[in-house]
Amino acid sequence: MRPLVVLPTYDEAANIGVVLERIRAAVPAAHVLVVDDASPDGTADLAAEAGRRLGQIEVLRRSAKGGLGSAYRAGFRHGLQAGHDVLVEMDADLSHDPDALPELLAAVDAGADLAIGSRYVPGGSIPDWSWHRRQLSRWGNRYAGAVLGLGVHDATSGFRAYTAEALARIDFHTVRADGYGFQIEMAYRVQRSGGRIVEIPIAFVDRVRGESKMSGAIVVEALGLVTWWAVRDRILRRSTSRGAP
Repeated sequence: MRPLVVLPTYDEAANIGVVLERIRAAVPAAHVLVVDDASPDGTADLAAEAGRRLGQIEVLRRSAKGGLGSAYRAGFRHGLQAGHDVLVEMDADLSHDPDALPELLAAVDAGADLAIGSRYVPGGSIPDWSWHRRQLSRWGNRYAGAVLGLGVHDATSGFRAYTAEALARIDFHTVRADGYGFQIEMAYRVQRSGGRIVEIPIAFVDRVRGESKMSGAIVVEALGLVTWWAVRDRILRRSTSRGAP
């Protein structure tokens, strides 16, 4: 495999050096693409310096903050054009443990089109979250699974690996959701295209340094999109097919 780890960043100067060192230690052969949205704290420069020191690290500098989904689309396009056959998503804030990367890549090597680092399968955990936050996330995932018929326990997880073939089949360029909605829609498209999805248990920890980029508005957007996709694909299209001559 020729994996590319795509790391979207905005103001991650406190974490970027450590996460790049840990990725290189966990998967020495992998390439890394840091997609930085004009971080004012100098994240891109620190990533470039780490690249000179560690090797196989590129920095894609964007002119403005464009959102998580946009960053991943840009990273995937770059990776596919460069000939990478596995594209990995992960956060740059160390909430995703780089030591889990070999297991994600092994699942893809064994035949998965999408391997998801999951908090909600046996062995997965969220040790630092409050009961309320954990329940909101778990029930949000259950809602997405129920209304979309999505056979995934943790569709909002942003720690995952796709094959290049799976990304090509689902036309990821047209995915416009951001944040959690982006993750759900990508998994939904892989499943609808006939792709095989495997979940690998992970421990998800809260960031220690820096501030979270996720907000309540992103959660609301994701649940609204899930409802719309269900109406569009499971109700409107069914009604249209029944009314066809």
